[in-house]
Amino acid sequence: MDWLKANINNPNLVIVDLRLYEDYQKGHLKNAVNIPGLESLFDDNFFMPKLDILKELFSKAGIDSNKLVVAYDNGDFIWAARFYWILQTLGHENVGISKVAYGKELMDNFEISTVDFIANRSEFIPRIDNSKIETKLSTLLSIGNKTIIDGRQEEHYDGKKSIAKRFGHIPTAKNYACTQNFQVNEAGNKMREFSELKEIYKDIPKDKKVLLYCDGGADSALNYIVLQELGYKTAVYDGSWAEWGNDESVPIENPSK
Repeated sequence: MDWLKANINNPNLVIVDLRLYEDYQKGHLKNAVNIPGLESLFDDNFFMPKLDILKELFSKAGIDSNKLVVAYDNGDFIWAARFYWILQTLGHENVGISKVAYGKELMDNFEISTVDFIANRSEFIPRIDNSKIETKLSTLLSIGNKTIIDGRQEEHYDGKKSIAKRFGHIPTAKNYACTQNFQVNEAGNKMREFSELKEIYKDIPKDKKVLLYCDGGADSALNYIVLQELGYKTAVYDGSWAEWGNDESVPIENPSK
């Protein structure tokens, strides 16, 4: 919040609102560009959209290699997090998310607008960092070699619910639901302090790379941000359970059976 206040008029700052367009229209931080998370950051199969689509999306939003980018969303934090992870995977490191979601606290502290903000187009040049993204094959090879974290709710991890035809989780995966990372707050949901987050993740060893997945690569992106800030080397399996849970050829563990 303090950082954003100090930099709000920085000409190199791009503010991105990841909420639905109808929510954006009702009010948003002045000069924030709208990129609705669910419809912009996934293809039809819940993978990262193709490179040319993302290049155009980010160029249109005014993002280039010189820009500082700050994202916020409705309080789920997963849309801002997926946006952050995609930008970093495409080589743009200067990105952060607001610790406070859109709500009373932001509205009281910043100028709010109901006019659509059209950014000056920039040229976004992707420089893909493969260390931040995992595939089905690399995830399969990680079982027993890397720490695997499932960011879904417990009932999905335990195999009681599933968005895919199979139920359960990837073998050896530990369950850390991404909702542990923030507090629900009437004035706008808020990320937990790092001292609390450090405590939540204290049992994860730092000497192994951490592979993250969820249902479709958004919940895991929030765990990615937090663990990265805590000093872990992390990557997101983009296909996540939507891909793994529908493929009979890869192993699963189902505690509910």
